[in-house]
Amino acid sequence: MRKYIIYSIFLFSVVAVIISCQNQETIDLQNYMSNGKDIYKAKCQNCHGENGEGLGQLAPPLTDSVFLKTNKENLACIIKNGTNEKITIHGKDYQEKMPGFPELADIDVAQVMVYVTNSFGNHQGFVPYSKVSTQLQNCR
Repeated sequence: MRKYIIYSIFLFSVVAVIISCQNQETIDLQNYMSNGKDIYKAKCQNCHGENGEGLGQLAPPLTDSVFLKTNKENLACIIKNGTNEKITIHGKDYQEKMPGFPELADIDVAQVMVYVTNSFGNHQGFVPYSKVSTQLQNCR
């Protein structure tokens, strides 16, 4: 009986460890997604829509993975500093100026960037704060 109790406790402990083990990147991704969603709602949703659908001719949709993948190295700069550049998505040109959000800390930019690139049909994975911070230092 004592062996059975010890074996059961051991087995329960192993299962608990396996279930609770997530790698740090998975935990960070979940945190970035949660915080990024809050920032998106506060700063981006009015123009880009609740589901990233955009706003007519004024704001482009965020559902085009091709655009987001092609411009992933510039997204942090676009979020922080805005852009005057023409953006073409699904053959449609968007020429309205996107305002920047200079008040956002680098971590906030990283979180909203991860949220956008992993929502609305996008699945681009985790981008760490350190990489986004470096991108922001190199903005043109």
